[in-house]
Amino acid sequence: MKILMGVQATGNGHITRARAMSAAFKKRGVDVDYVFSGRDPSELFDMDTFGNFRSFGGLTFVTQAGSVKPIATFRKNSFRQLYRDICSLDVSQYDLVITDFEPITAWAAKRQGKTCVAVGHQNAFDYAIPKKGSNPIVSLFMQNFSPAQVRLGLHWHHFGQPILPPIADVHAASPQVQEDKILVYLGFEQPDKVIEWLTPFDDYQFYFYAPFAQPEDRGHIHLRPLSREGFQKDLSDCNGVISNAGFELASEAIQLGKKVLVKPLKGQMEQASNALALEQLNLGMQMNRLDNQVLRDWLNYFEGKQVIYPNVADAIVDWLLAGDLADVEGLSNSLWEQVESPDIHHFRV
Repeated sequence: MKILMGVQATGNGHITRARAMSAAFKKRGVDVDYVFSGRDPSELFDMDTFGNFRSFGGLTFVTQAGSVKPIATFRKNSFRQLYRDICSLDVSQYDLVITDFEPITAWAAKRQGKTCVAVGHQNAFDYAIPKKGSNPIVSLFMQNFSPAQVRLGLHWHHFGQPILPPIADVHAASPQVQEDKILVYLGFEQPDKVIEWLTPFDDYQFYFYAPFAQPEDRGHIHLRPLSREGFQKDLSDCNGVISNAGFELASEAIQLGKKVLVKPLKGQMEQASNALALEQLNLGMQMNRLDNQVLRDWLNYFEGKQVIYPNVADAIVDWLLAGDLADVEGLSNSLWEQVESPDIHHFRV
């Protein structure tokens, strides 16, 4: 089987999921080509596993100081070029197209009559899950941004729906967790504002990842340039994670039993809904701004919850190779039966 996989590259979470899928495909000897869109290729890092991938402009959004800027987003995106890229991408040589919220591969497959499977967190919004800021227009956009005949949604809990557990691509947690160590990744915030916010809390060691030129230690605040290897190491032995409300990093933190504090990107329905779900499931706390009191409460009182998810990427690849793409509910049920957590039956939904 030869597969084309399209990946939305505006956020690192989609790429992290693609790495897990890539490993699962390689174990089974499946030939996969990759397409990434939504970010300049020069800004991508640690991409060796994807081989000679292709990159397109795609669609992205513009943010400033933790908020989506709709007008700037519209001006930045070239819909004419998007249409050209969709028309020029030939998918005839592939047996299957997979999209993780990537529009060019999905629409090319639709135009050329090729079977397309969507895998990603956004697909969970097809169902009755915690939502905030949704409306019919947003729902229509989510369903048609990357169309597919089969849509596999991922979430931290099933909410009684045929969705799958997250693809949490994590290494084993360090046996020696540093109780005062907090990992910080707030990619949509201004770094100087984050540093100012963290400065008063000198009882803790904050490892702050952002596009810094080089590592720098400023007392209890440790600035770190973007690096997957370094990030995973700090994630393994930290006590908690502070981030925007993307899906993948929170999934990794929950799998490792880390406490989670999120600041959803303002104006982004998915992140607002993620923050709501974390609170409903008692898996994390949220803040609407860089709030000192919320941070203090989270540091002092909130305890991390651990949910151990199965290898969802392996299960999806086996399911794809088996060819019974209609049985999404069977795949969902088999995976949730493998989830381990002492608190799983007490989740508030």
